[in-house]
Amino acid sequence: MSTLSEESRRIVASLAHRVGPNADIEKVAHAIISTLQDMGAALTGIIGQQGVAALYRRSLHLSTSTHPRLASTYDSVQGSMDLTALSSVLAEQSETDALFFGEVLLTTYYELLTTLIGPSLTARLLSSVWEPSLSDTPSQENSP
Repeated sequence: MSTLSEESRRIVASLAHRVGPNADIEKVAHAIISTLQDMGAALTGIIGQQGVAALYRRSLHLSTSTHPRLASTYDSVQGSMDLTALSSVLAEQSETDALFFGEVLLTTYYELLTTLIGPSLTARLLSSVWEPSLSDTPSQENSP
């Protein structure tokens, strides 16, 4: 379980890095969506597009239990990863609520994947998603 809490901290830190300082709802929604896209890209070769979509739908379903206002997003997702619908619903939330939901959703996604393929392979497949690269600095940060 310590590995999972360590990964949870990495997920939260990665999301905070993507959002950057002076977060607004647009930046929060974009950070969540881009993280989900990166996770999907990292996993498609292993579990396929349908597997990625199924994992997303299940994660979304489990996460909406803590955010009933976002349950309509789950209802609108049929057979694919409808990130546009998620983005629209997130845009209607406060920054704090959207960020918390994103943390729950991404952590749930990670946990589900861990139960399917194991913690070691999950960590290896998604390590590049959590580690910010030099080119992934938020647009509001200024380099010296």
